[in-house]
Amino acid sequence: MHIRNSAKAIIINGNNILLTKNQDDEGYFYLCPGGGQEHGETFHSTLNRECLEEIGYQVEVGELLHIREYIGKNHEYSASDLGVHQIEYYFLCTLKNELDDPAEPSNPDNLQIGIEWVSIKDLMEFRLYPKHLREYIIKYSNQEKSPVYLGDIN
Repeated sequence: MHIRNSAKAIIINGNNILLTKNQDDEGYFYLCPGGGQEHGETFHSTLNRECLEEIGYQVEVGELLHIREYIGKNHEYSASDLGVHQIEYYFLCTLKNELDDPAEPSNPDNLQIGIEWVSIKDLMEFRLYPKHLREYIIKYSNQEKSPVYLGDIN
């Protein structure tokens, strides 16, 4: 088994955050755009590739806000994620050419059905993974400090 690195974009515009909208047997769930780092690829390259694939935009990568580990055997989806160990790096990002219409996402995730701007003040009402990230995004928008390393959370 190996540990997988993933780069994720936190894209905030005003009081909203851009998320991918996904659907499974339990209903809708949301994720920050981004994904797995490929061999020889920097996190910035990963974010630009993944954001084009999932949201149709290139991004300007800013500061690293959070690092989250996900060790599947420790969480509610342990049956399907037993062998998963992933480290996710969450970067504050802005959209390049924001006024342009996005390109059609070229390679959305399997369960992805679209993208959605979600109000940060309503974020706790959404099934966003990791769940604990919601409170840190709200704290960030209120200019409150949060830890960089979030630990093994879901």
